[in-house]
Formats: sequence, C-alpha cells, structure tokens
Amino acid sequence: MFKLLPATEEDASAIRDLVRIGKINPTGLKWERFMVATNDAGQVIGCCQVKPHRDGTRELASLVVHPDWRGKGIARALIEHFLSVQEGDLYLMCRTNVGRLYEKFGFHTVPSDELPPYFKRIMRLMGIFEIFSGDGEGGLIMIREGRA
Repeated sequence: MFKLLPATEEDASAIRDLVRIGKINPTGLKWERFMVATNDAGQVIGCCQVKPHRDGTRELASLVVHPDWRGKGIARALIEHFLSVQEGDLYLMCRTNVGRLYEKFGFHTVPSDELPPYFKRIMRLMGIFEIFSGDGEGGLIMIREGRA
C-alpha cells in the first residue's frame, strides 16, 4: 500500500535521492511543488512535481518511483493527481521509449516548430546530450492540452 501526500521539507533529501536513482534532471527540485508517495512505514517511494517556467509554461517533472515499488500504480496515481488539479496546458519531457505511457493520459508530442521558448532551448540541449550519452535514446517534449 501507498499514499500520496504533499511533500514536506523533511522529504527534500528523499526526493533528491529518488531523482538520482531515476537518472533524471536534478535541477529545479523545490520540495514545495512535489507530491510524494509513501509506503506504510512513511518512506518516500515515489515523487513528482509541476515545475513552472519563466515563459509561463508548466511542466510535469521529476516523476520517479523507487525500483522496488515500480509496477504498483504509483506513477499513475501521481500523474492522475496532478492532472486532476492542474488547469491549462501541461508539458513534460521524457525519453522516447516512455512516450506511449504518457499518451494514455492524453499527452501528445509537440512538433519542434511549435515548442514554447523554454522547451526550444531544452530540445537543443537534449540533442547535444544525446550525442554524448551514446545510449541512442532520444527525447520527446509532450503536451496535454488542459481546460482553461
């Protein structure tokens, strides 16, 4: 069993640890924006945030579930929580191999010529990182167009 809770300051180090485990972008980790999933012992086993950007866009970000807890509906619960409370468009960045997961929640890939300024910059950087990562895995920027 798990439950979702707004993060507290005490969860900040567990969030950072999960982000490291997930090998995802470690910038912009403000615990105040996070929801966490905790197990019966109160340990943080998953997390996610909605990160605002200067250009007015918002990003579903930092979604990670501890490997021991994957496949138990935690990521789904975190995504559904944010989709239920967020109005307007919501972007996300992910590896191409997980894009289909987000399509189940109504996200679709944004063509590069339609990206807002923040994500245009990020897409250029992602291209540089793909060259050096050597894993052959590309990145996607997706959007779920929300209610106004």
